[in-house]
This record gives sequence, structure tokens and C-alpha cells, in this order.
Amino acid sequence: MILHFYIARRFLKLFLQVFFGFFALMLMIDLIDEIRRFANPGLSMTEAFQLALYNVPATIYRIMPLIMILSAIALFVGLARSSELVVVRAAGRSGLSFLAGPVLTAFMIGVFAVAVLDPMVAATSRHYDTLSAGHARGGTVLTISATGSGAGLWLRQGSEAGQTVIAAKRANLDGTALYQVSFLTFDPAGTPLQRIEAEEATLNPGNWALKDAKVWPLTEANPERHVSALPEGYLLGTELTRDRIHDSFGTPSAIGFWALPAYIAQLQRAGFSARSHQVWFKIELAQPLLFGAMVLIAAGFTMRPGRMTKTGTLVLLALLCGFAVFFLRNFGQILGENGQIPVDLAAWIPPLAATMLALGLLLHVEDG
Repeated sequence: MILHFYIARRFLKLFLQVFFGFFALMLMIDLIDEIRRFANPGLSMTEAFQLALYNVPATIYRIMPLIMILSAIALFVGLARSSELVVVRAAGRSGLSFLAGPVLTAFMIGVFAVAVLDPMVAATSRHYDTLSAGHARGGTVLTISATGSGAGLWLRQGSEAGQTVIAAKRANLDGTALYQVSFLTFDPAGTPLQRIEAEEATLNPGNWALKDAKVWPLTEANPERHVSALPEGYLLGTELTRDRIHDSFGTPSAIGFWALPAYIAQLQRAGFSARSHQVWFKIELAQPLLFGAMVLIAAGFTMRPGRMTKTGTLVLLALLCGFAVFFLRNFGQILGENGQIPVDLAAWIPPLAATMLALGLLLHVEDG
């Protein structure tokens, strides 16, 4: 038991070192990127650092499986070079029992990541979007067309009174706040009635609240002569809801893990597809198993005596296998979201396959 605690504590220390090392590196890269992307000359270094600090957690969370395998490789290579693996085997401990500590630690890190870090990442992503909305940006969060004069987000809402086409340059992660937005209203016959342009439109239940808005009556012979400003906070009726916008444009990772089941149920009750959210939810459930598989993969290649040759080659093979599993998981997510394979297969097959293959390699190495 003491040995397991020692190995687990050492692995956790290495994981934290690699995690915060990547965090600091990505923070510096994102800080430079934020300064470059923002055209606002009044953006201070403090504001840019704050934006980067809220944006980095989403990136670091996505690559946590790779951080896990790097930490595991560092652990086993260090134990081999210090001859601790030889001592453990000489004491009669098998390699598989030796792995109980780091595998269980990786599993618990996965549980903590899903239960705690995932909601925190969703919250920081939303806060980053709120802060970035106050600055002029060269890109958007939710974009349908990225090039040409029609770049931005396009929506359509309809009622018995007619149709309204909505075009916005930018939107927040929820799709409930649009910036530099235009509303073009048509009657049931398809005749344009009016055009409204606003700096910002916020979706409320049953209406859009407009800010800095102007209206052009298109039924007039010269609409430019009849343009008028709308009152601040002018409400424009709509049948759109946040759920409907999310169904088309929402990002599942922008919703916390604990809120996903209720959100999926709401989409299904409303009659919309929640497949992408279901796939993401199952992938999050499989995350602890994936972390454990990454440790087993690293052990299969690097848990060798320190004096053996080709250590660099084995480390490279472990990294390549870890990257392969990581991309296989992402590929399965795409297939699951597109309906090519069932949701459970998309989420569970990559970590299960990685675990089985790693165990097979370990059995071959230890008892082959």
C-alpha cells in the first residue's frame, strides 16, 4: 500500500508540473494572439492578459489526454533510470500490480476533470465571450460564412405576419447576443417591409432587445429619407428561443457537464436533435477511462529497465500511440455527431479499445 501511495503521489506531482507548464506556455501564446487579433488600439496589456486567462482553460481541457500520457511517460522513464522498477520487480511485485497507483490516480483526475473542471471551463468560455464582445474583433464565435460580404451568422424567424431574416457579424457562445445585426422583414407575400440595423440585439423570451438601432421603411419610395432611430431597448418580437439557436449553432462544450442532461431533455421535448450534445456528454463520461488508457499505453512502451537500448524509440512510439488514440476519439466524435455510428460506440469504443490493446501489450511484455 505504501508503494502504491508513493507512485501515485509521484505521478500526481508530475501531472501537475506538465499541466501548469502547458498552461503557462499556452497563456503566453494566447496573450500574443489576443493582442494581434484585436484591432482596438486601446486594448491594454491587462485586458489582453485577462482575455487570454479566460480563453486558455478551454484549450488545455481539450488536450488533457495528451498531458496525461506525457506525465505517464515521464514517470516510467524516471523510475526506470533510477532503477526503482528493478527493485520493485526484485521484491516480487508484478508490473500490473505496480500500475494500480498511477492508473487509479489518472482515473480520479479524469473524474475531477469531468465533475469540476468541465463546468469551470464552460463558465470561463462564456465569460471570455462576454469580455471579447466589448472589443472590435476580426473574427466571430459562431460563424456560418467566413468569407465574402455575407460573412457572419444568419438566422431566420417567422410568424403569421411574415418572415424576418437576421444577419449578424458576431454572436456570443449561447447565440443569444448578436452584434452588428440587421433584421430584414418580409410580409407573407415576400415583399420587403422594413430593415432594422442595430449594434447589439439580445434575445429575451419572446423578443429581441435592440441597442443603437435604426429602421428603414422599405415600402417608401426613398427609404433613406425616412430612416429613423428606434428607442433604446426597443423590443422586436420573435419566436426564436435559445434552445433552437443552440440546436443549429451551439457548442456542446459551452454547457457545463451537470447541465447537459437537462439541456438535452429540453431539446428533445422541443422536437430538435440533441445528438451532438449526447455524444459530448458520453465522451465526458468516458474521459476517466481514456485517462487510464493513456497511462497503460505509456507503461506498455516505457516501463522497461533503464539500461535497455532504444529508449527514445519506445518513448516516441508511446507518444504516437497516444496521439493516435486522441485523434481516434475526435474522429469517433465526428462520426457520432453525423449519425454515422451510434452515440455509445462513438464515445466508448476509443478508450475501451485503447485499454484492451495496452493491457495486451503489457501482458506480452511482462509475461510473454
